[in-house]
Amino acid sequence: MSEVLTYVWNALIGIVVESWNLFAQMAPYLIIGFIFAGILHVFVSVKRISRHLGKSNFISVLKATLFGIPLPLCSCSVIPTVSTLHSSGASKGATLAFLISTPTSGVDSILATYSLLGPVFTIYRIFASFVAGVFSGVSANIFDRKKSADENVKKIACPVCGEHTDDHHHSFGARVRAMIAYSFGELVRDIGKWVLIGTLIGGAIAYFVPAGLITTYLSSPILQMLLMLVLSIPLYICATGSLPIAAALIMKGISPGAAMVLLIAGPATNAVTLTVVSKTLGRRSLIIYLSSIIITALGMGFLFDLLPWSAPTSSGMMVGMFEFPQIVKIIAAVLILGLIAYQIVSGIVVKSRHKRHEHECKEESSSCCSGHGHEPARKD
Repeated sequence: MSEVLTYVWNALIGIVVESWNLFAQMAPYLIIGFIFAGILHVFVSVKRISRHLGKSNFISVLKATLFGIPLPLCSCSVIPTVSTLHSSGASKGATLAFLISTPTSGVDSILATYSLLGPVFTIYRIFASFVAGVFSGVSANIFDRKKSADENVKKIACPVCGEHTDDHHHSFGARVRAMIAYSFGELVRDIGKWVLIGTLIGGAIAYFVPAGLITTYLSSPILQMLLMLVLSIPLYICATGSLPIAAALIMKGISPGAAMVLLIAGPATNAVTLTVVSKTLGRRSLIIYLSSIIITALGMGFLFDLLPWSAPTSSGMMVGMFEFPQIVKIIAAVLILGLIAYQIVSGIVVKSRHKRHEHECKEESSSCCSGHGHEPARKD
């Protein structure tokens, strides 16, 4: 019994150590990415973007892809934005291009990719997101020209005050406060727990998987890519949270192309997104959306493996990349962990208060109802 407990304890310590190494490497870049994400959220107007995406042509698809790549939205949080863009007049091609290019990249995940996998992998990942977005958008323009049944124009909320009115004039200070609130509040709340989950999975892979296991039993890069595709499509993995998993798999022998398949197909798809695409844009758009992801993920993964300079070094890092001092990594990691913990705890508190309020309302309602129509008859 003591041997089992010792093994479990050592395993937990090993996973925590490996996870910490991955997280600390990403942390400074995540903070920089969060700041850039807040700037984009506050100072780039979704309403202005929608004006460029109305036509069913290549230019609209190209603009949607370029607009989507830097935005820090995961495959779930991008859904409301996509719905607003489409109902504000964006074509199906532009909508699908935005829907694929946005969750597969983002300034936060771009910088985090650089931190774990180096500049070559980072540039190629951006290029792969671009290709996936353009390919899906052009395919939709060719094969799905039918208008959606419901395309009522919706008002777009202001990122500073949340109002839906048309005219907004906010001071620079108000915009900066909104930027900070988004960068270290809403964005951390949206992706924080997924980054933690991805980091823990990456740490577990790094600890448990022997160095030669993948190359011995799954040596074919094509089979590795197909396995990554099958595993990633139904699951939710955000663009940043998938990075520690990809880095750990590469260190254990998986091909860079197979890791690229995971980084494209994982963030772009999950069961919720597939359902919403089918409901909002139609089944034909869903088929185009899923087919585009499968084709581009496998194609870009296969092409990446052909590049002579695609493979990271044995440590999982690329040679020649900038390294933050260890103290900076530790401070950044502790800061982000604190922000994530705060958001998780505050979310639990809010849900608890909401449930308590609902329970009190039900009790008050039932007591009010029981007090009516059941009074004893008075004697005259």
